[in-house]
Parts: sequence; structure tokens; C-alpha cells
Amino acid sequence: MTREDILEELKKVLAYYTPDKEMLNSITPETDFVNDLKINSANLVDIIIEAEEKYDIEIDMDAAERIRDVGSCVDVIQEKINEKK
Repeated sequence: MTREDILEELKKVLAYYTPDKEMLNSITPETDFVNDLKINSANLVDIIIEAEEKYDIEIDMDAAERIRDVGSCVDVIQEKINEKK
């Protein structure tokens, strides 16, 4: 699975949690969950859980702590998918 594929799927998940739907059109790897998308920490946990379920992966605390923006989230998901291979 490519980074672009993961990013597109992640955008679908983020749509539910992002209060400003206009921001969804401009999501990049540098987009910050808290500052740009206004997603709180509880919802970030929900996003991580959804990613775990969707990709059948486990994101441990160390990996979760690295997730600060969309790009780092994609990196963690891709890393965990690759670990399963």
C-alpha cells in the first residue's frame, strides 16, 4: 500500500472528526491534527483505533506518541503494515 493510498483513506476518517470541513480539501502530510484540523486528543485516539481496525495493525504507545501530523500518521500506519509482512 502506498503513502498516497493511506493518505486518501485517512482523509475519509478525518472527515468525521474535523469540525472545519473546508480544511479537508487542503490536507497535506504537514497538516497538524490539533492546530490545523482542530482535532482533540480524545478524537486522535479514535482515529488511531480506526486505523488499527482498518489495516489490522497494532499501534503501540511509542508509535502513537510520534503521531503529530498527517504525514507522521501515514508513516506509522505504513511502518506497522510493513511489519506484518
